[in-house]
Amino acid sequence: MPSAETTEVTDPVGHVQVVYLGPVAPHWECRMVFGDEEQIQGFVDRIDARLRFLPPHDPQFRRNRERVNRDAERENLLVEWNLGYDEES
Repeated sequence: MPSAETTEVTDPVGHVQVVYLGPVAPHWECRMVFGDEEQIQGFVDRIDARLRFLPPHDPQFRRNRERVNRDAERENLLVEWNLGYDEES
């Protein structure tokens, strides 16, 4: 019997890599891997507005990163973060 809370999994419509460039602003670069260029550019513009002057150790970065991830979920985009270090450790 299927549950009432089944969620449909769909393939992402685009993929963006967010790469930390270093301690001097701008700190981030966004790279499109695949997807609709216009949709990705709008998404990248929003990422840039949230992250441009925030290094990863800034307390505001964590909140804005979660906002970027939620925005990506709404648009069915895959976001890959490269902070320059292994986050699991």
